[in-house]
Amino acid sequence: MNRETTPLRARHSLKAEQFTESVIREMTRLALAHEAINLAQGFPNFPAPSEIKRAAGDAIAGDVNQYAITWGAKSLREAIARRAERAQGLAIDPEREITICCGATEAMISAMMAIINPGDEVVIFEPFYENYGPDAILSGARPRFVRLRPPDWSFDTAALEAAFSPATKAVVLNTPNNPTGKVFTREELETIGALANRYDAFVITDEIYEHILYDGARHISPATLDGLRARTITINGLSKTYSVTGWRVGWCIAPPETTAAIRKVHDFLTVGAPAPLQEAGAVALGFPESYYEKLAENYRGRRDLLLGMLERAGFRCFRPRGTYYIMTDISAFGFPDDVTFARYLVEEIGVAAVPGSSFYSRAEDGRQQVRFAFCKTDDTLRAAGERLARLKGRVRHAL
Repeated sequence: MNRETTPLRARHSLKAEQFTESVIREMTRLALAHEAINLAQGFPNFPAPSEIKRAAGDAIAGDVNQYAITWGAKSLREAIARRAERAQGLAIDPEREITICCGATEAMISAMMAIINPGDEVVIFEPFYENYGPDAILSGARPRFVRLRPPDWSFDTAALEAAFSPATKAVVLNTPNNPTGKVFTREELETIGALANRYDAFVITDEIYEHILYDGARHISPATLDGLRARTITINGLSKTYSVTGWRVGWCIAPPETTAAIRKVHDFLTVGAPAPLQEAGAVALGFPESYYEKLAENYRGRRDLLLGMLERAGFRCFRPRGTYYIMTDISAFGFPDDVTFARYLVEEIGVAAVPGSSFYSRAEDGRQQVRFAFCKTDDTLRAAGERLARLKGRVRHAL
């Protein structure tokens, strides 16, 4: 038989068959194809701070262009430890408890692969950032989902308790939460922590939006709660706080024994994050508190601007207390589902958003929701608002 026609034993892994490509990135491609305003993918369209860009250029000019230490440049790890102490009062050992990764995305999969064995279960709140389910599957775990309920995105304690079992290896948190903008309260975190302690499970907490908060919301890291420091893996990165989503510099903070396992996985996944950008990150993490206050205030203005335009266009909006996203209810427009609506929005109205179903384990749970990102200039948001105003004629009934 000709070698070119010999059938392959198997073309794809069973793991890869259990999830789709990123819907968020797909919407960006559609936005480009239709010249739509991209309010789908969460990247700023305004410049990063000049200080961080200058620091990156200086590092490159200074020949910081070879491999950094696999688990991260010393300067960045020390800066992360200082920032954790200032922001959360956490004393972190930069030599034994921090791993620098290629973005928070790699940090999450490195953490899961470091702790999970086949047959383990991972509890995930939904709607969730779309990577978490596939990460659990790729790590060999079975995801167990617990619903966050609008309008305030609370969870049912009994449902959460039912999701835990002797097979539970970890619970994944994202606070502030993408896509809902929910900021988990101390009481909620204590409830989650009590279950993690009871079942001897890890708490993996994605805190990439920790400084983007509104309306008096306060970010609380689970690692600061009594009894959770030894079982918490904290994930963060430069992307959102410093408007450098393309740099791909993130990190895990974990107890020494867990960090040792994460570092081994990270080493063989990516070897290391970009060396000059790590040096720039060390500079950024030393910005004064006024930087973080201004960051939140600027995003609050953008949030309020887009909220008003969406509501006038006919959307029911769920007001976020953190992040730079707005989840909306689209039922007033009469479309059969979120995917149909999102395609209409990008092709006919000229604005890209993310179908809500991509944030749920069951597509039907998000069929009347879409998510918008407001990490854009005011001019971009106003231009999007002018286009979205054309939707008002499609509203079936008054909200």
